[in-house]
Amino acid sequence: MIKHIVMWKLKDEAHGNNKATNAGLVKEKLEALSGKIDGLLKIEVGIDFLGGGNFDVVLYSELSSKEALDTYQNHPLHQAVLPFIREAVMDRKAVDYEG
Repeated sequence: MIKHIVMWKLKDEAHGNNKATNAGLVKEKLEALSGKIDGLLKIEVGIDFLGGGNFDVVLYSELSSKEALDTYQNHPLHQAVLPFIREAVMDRKAVDYEG
């Protein structure tokens, strides 16, 4: 199994929305992919509640294989979400591992 984790620090404003609104929209858009991409076993998006130096949003996902990760990353439904996220983000960190 592959674990794919991404953390984002959001801009204070993007898409005409504040950070909190965009965090909710990122969560909504990514969690809408659940059950729609082969090999994507679990997808969960969390929004930080402490603030400060923390990242604002985290994605935790489980995929059946490295091939499934590639399928997920290149899937049209995932690709459709990326422009929104990229515009709202000022920093991104990610890790992919087997576990």
